[in-house]
Amino acid sequence: MVYRISLLLLVFVAAATPTASADKQTYIVHMDKAKITALDSMLGDSRKWYEEVMDSITELSTEEEGGEEETSPPQLLYAYETAITGFAAKLSTKQLESLNKVEGFMSAVPDEILSLHTTHSPQFLGLHPWRGLWFAPHFTTDVIIGVIDSGIWPEHVSFHDWGMPPVPSRWKGVCEEGTNFTSSNCNKKLIGAKAFFQGYESKRKKINETEDFRSPRDSLGHGTHTASIAAGNVVPGASLFGMGKGFASGMMYSSRIAVYKACYALGCFASDVLAAIDQAVSDGVDVLSLSLGGPSRPYYSDPVAIASLGAVQKGVVVAFPAGNSGPSDLSVFNSAPWMMTVAASSMDRSFSTIVKLGNGEIFHGASLYSGKSTQQLLLVYNETAGEEGAQLCNGGTLSPDLVKGKIVVCDRGNDSPVERGNAGKGEVVKMAGGAGMLLLNTDEQGEELIADPHILPATSLGASAANSIRKYLTSGNATASIFFKGTAYGNPAPAVAAFSSRGPAFVEAYVIKPDVTAPGVNILAAWPPTVSPSGLQSDKRSVTFNVLSGTSMSCPHVSGIAALLKSVHKDWSPAAIKSALMTTAYTQNNKWAPILDLGFNGSESANPFAYGSGHVDPMRASNPGLIYDITHEDYLNYLCSLKYTPEQMALVSRESFTCPNDTVLQPGDLNYPSFAVVFDSDVLNNSATYRRTVTNVGLPCSTYVVRVQEPEGVSVRVEPNVLKFRHLNQKLSYRVSFVAERESSSSGEAVFGSLSWVFWKYTVRSPIAVTWQQPEEY
Repeated sequence: MVYRISLLLLVFVAAATPTASADKQTYIVHMDKAKITALDSMLGDSRKWYEEVMDSITELSTEEEGGEEETSPPQLLYAYETAITGFAAKLSTKQLESLNKVEGFMSAVPDEILSLHTTHSPQFLGLHPWRGLWFAPHFTTDVIIGVIDSGIWPEHVSFHDWGMPPVPSRWKGVCEEGTNFTSSNCNKKLIGAKAFFQGYESKRKKINETEDFRSPRDSLGHGTHTASIAAGNVVPGASLFGMGKGFASGMMYSSRIAVYKACYALGCFASDVLAAIDQAVSDGVDVLSLSLGGPSRPYYSDPVAIASLGAVQKGVVVAFPAGNSGPSDLSVFNSAPWMMTVAASSMDRSFSTIVKLGNGEIFHGASLYSGKSTQQLLLVYNETAGEEGAQLCNGGTLSPDLVKGKIVVCDRGNDSPVERGNAGKGEVVKMAGGAGMLLLNTDEQGEELIADPHILPATSLGASAANSIRKYLTSGNATASIFFKGTAYGNPAPAVAAFSSRGPAFVEAYVIKPDVTAPGVNILAAWPPTVSPSGLQSDKRSVTFNVLSGTSMSCPHVSGIAALLKSVHKDWSPAAIKSALMTTAYTQNNKWAPILDLGFNGSESANPFAYGSGHVDPMRASNPGLIYDITHEDYLNYLCSLKYTPEQMALVSRESFTCPNDTVLQPGDLNYPSFAVVFDSDVLNNSATYRRTVTNVGLPCSTYVVRVQEPEGVSVRVEPNVLKFRHLNQKLSYRVSFVAERESSSSGEAVFGSLSWVFWKYTVRSPIAVTWQQPEEY
């Protein structure tokens, strides 16, 4: 009878028929897993019993509309059962308050909007046909990558199923039909597709099916691009306007793809993303790639972080982008320790331009413009180009009388999305009659060069060139020409992109984030033929491959590599795969110099808050020697060490979890493959000791010796300093003590080092970041 009462109260948040109500808001409701499991055993599928009870009970609410009373039941949008427990519903304030009386109710948070964050990259990553990880005996076809994004263009050659064996029998997903999408659009490559838009439509308006699709079909291009980076077929002769020509391929081109569309023109709503995660885990994906994210917050109030933990608990590797808010510190997104958080960096390929000024100075830039080079033309900028704000080249700021037939100098910025905003400035210049555009980086954007498919002669230029050009403009009658060289190779690479978000994590600093970096600058991958390469409506060009930049592009690189590792090591946990990627990452570029940070002046070495453990190396990751494994209980104990309350722990664990009271827990003891040490800037003698356990996955008999690069002003002691293994899968533990050798440091200061275990060809490296903070900051 107790369950029946709870169920009757619960129907206030369940309804099958949507209604428009101005006082309603969509909420994500967390329920106690144990209570809901008990109800499920009595009544069956959770959504069915929500709807069944809703048939008999509704709540009446009076609304002033034409003087008539109107029934306004709550609207059930989704029931979450696998990666997260609860539901999404559109509720009035009164209905929300009634949830406090429901047995099993834990919390409700408002829905929120999340933002969406290749021919050469496989070779840059050391992946070659018939060699190493792409060698047939290891290259199985039963690994399934789930992509949660803006959908897919299923007819694209990257998703054909030539020569693929039948779909794995364990697959439980479906190919959902909808606008311009039928079950025949799926095949043995694209084995599942489903769209989630209940949350989007409850917050926005019904999707305009002349512009978008209420189906898995992609109208933005973003999802098609990311899916092909992770798992697209090998496609010869791929290019954009003849640039970047070569074999396009996903990181694991033999894997299956399952697409979950949760992102539309106005963004991705958390309720839809949660439904997608829940469905993907239930369907049986091995890896989830989500090139999206929202603002940082404590994990107990972050539904996506909670659902991701549920996915990892089920054995699914979950990869997220670090975000595109760099190069500022504390800007990293998706920082939960169970997430694989990926930064973005450059490759040694560029789409090169040369800008020659009238005074003889020459600068190198980047562009995907496919037309002719310009003659020497007059330059205009800021007040010589239009009214106030003309330096940003926003719509309506340029004067046709001033810019016609001239090259307009524009500052990059004004919160334009990194993937498409720059081409939009070119459109403004072209509509005003400009003959070309120089797009100048700010000092913060440093020396990164984003190549865009401009609709007029245009190029991006780094900060040092930009400052010289601004100075030259003051001389009067300044001129310039732009020469387009096309594709070039041999640049020092990788280098961390300025836009790539930086650590430490705003939520808590006890884990270094991001985890690794991967190619994310000027990435060529699949594209829908109905979407212009620039994303501009005035651009009528149709292409089948496009070049984008962002951590949205680096994330699926790592998702695909994780699938490769899963195919070789089927018994490895998500934490083991993550450990292998991190401990084998490298920190030197192709010129044997430290990886640079392109932000600010572009000449400084990057650090772990920019690239985590370093740049991924798929071949070395397949045989890392040692791994740091983490269980689900380890993650929960970590949250206990952050002083989460029982109520907060229940939200994350989705059930009652009691923190151990007979053990002293500290955040630094999470068995993470990196070391984040937080010292009190007010304390004179800081010290910390952390414990780690490594598992031997290399040679049965092996002896590893520790090698430490100490952070400046911090001594590091490891006990024992030798680990002797006698069989595979043997686990050995060690302790690391960190002692500050200086009296104090200012809050926010950080120093870096590394700890490596070395044996034969194996170097199992972990970065060290020591940060001084005020006590209230952590």
